[in-house]
Amino acid sequence: MHEVRGRTSTPAGGVALAESPPRPAGHRTPSAAGRSRPRLYVVDGIRLVAALMVVLHHYAGTNRVNKPGNAIWDRPVSDIMPTVFRFASFGWIGVEIFFVISGFVICMSCWGRTPRQFFVSRVIRLYPAYWFAIVFTTAVLVALPGVWQRLALHDILVNFTMLQAGVGVPHVDSVYWTLWSELRFYLLFLMVVAMGLTYRRVVIFCCVWGVAAMIAPIADFRLLEVAADPTGAWYFIAGLALYLMYRFGQDLLLWGILAMAWLMGQQELGSRVAYEGVSSWRGAVLIFTVFMLVMVAVALGATDRIRWKWLITAGGLTYPVYLTHYLAGTTLIHRLRDAMDPRLLVVAVIAGFLVLGWLVHRFVERPVAKTLKTGLERSFARAAG
Repeated sequence: MHEVRGRTSTPAGGVALAESPPRPAGHRTPSAAGRSRPRLYVVDGIRLVAALMVVLHHYAGTNRVNKPGNAIWDRPVSDIMPTVFRFASFGWIGVEIFFVISGFVICMSCWGRTPRQFFVSRVIRLYPAYWFAIVFTTAVLVALPGVWQRLALHDILVNFTMLQAGVGVPHVDSVYWTLWSELRFYLLFLMVVAMGLTYRRVVIFCCVWGVAAMIAPIADFRLLEVAADPTGAWYFIAGLALYLMYRFGQDLLLWGILAMAWLMGQQELGSRVAYEGVSSWRGAVLIFTVFMLVMVAVALGATDRIRWKWLITAGGLTYPVYLTHYLAGTTLIHRLRDAMDPRLLVVAVIAGFLVLGWLVHRFVERPVAKTLKTGLERSFARAAG
């Protein structure tokens, strides 16, 4: 859900790690392999794969939506296209993959940045496509009623803040629940950014957050549970550990954090399997483990030679596709399900949202982000003066 940043163009047209400020005491020297590496094109590709997993799951991998008033298909998907359903039923794991990648990319993009730069980068990255998605989804629900219930206007307006989960307001589209986890991660990590990112501080942050996430469910302290986000914490921690491995090289401590994150993650996957009710724990853990091994390969530099330019575009359209696909897409499927073959319909709708994602990225995200960045930087400069 986040673009792979943290690199700047060189005069020769290549890319290098963004420059860091003078390193505080206790900062480890990066390994020789970590000083200059190409853009992580593979991570962009993985993000798109994760998004498509989630999309396919929502369209063809769950039977939970088949209830009165919200029947996307006229009978269980497992009966309509059993082979597709068998694979799509595991697509929800794309969210956990997003969280791991987010931990990796945020740590990479924040290295050497000030809290103000971090704040601006997150605002311009998250909000433009999100605002479009709210308007787009609401418009579809108004134009094509009868499948999903549209929220009241006052609740829709609260959604524009992206803070609706914190005040008990429903999401315009239920996929926005992941953004609440992302925002809490950013808020926590901002404290480390404010102190200055170092190997030691990020490791300490991982350990402290991990302890808080373990304690929160049994502490009977609501504020701790909200802040620690025990359902998502270990995936973000895994991403942070992987980035430290990428930047500084592997060591036993990082392998230990990664192993702990995997162990706690597989436990959480079990809870998700029980909630989804359409997949198996063993299959989910296998898919997640394969993904983690791929990310380890990325962290160790094994994928650095992959430099396919089209992966940059793939990464760019991922976030808009994720935000817009669910309610609008399932509404279209509901309306068109009797007009064409279900498999072809699913492919056509996914293709349509990929095109929409590119259009949003090109004509909404880029210009609005540029305007927001200019305005915010001027505001901060005025406040500092």
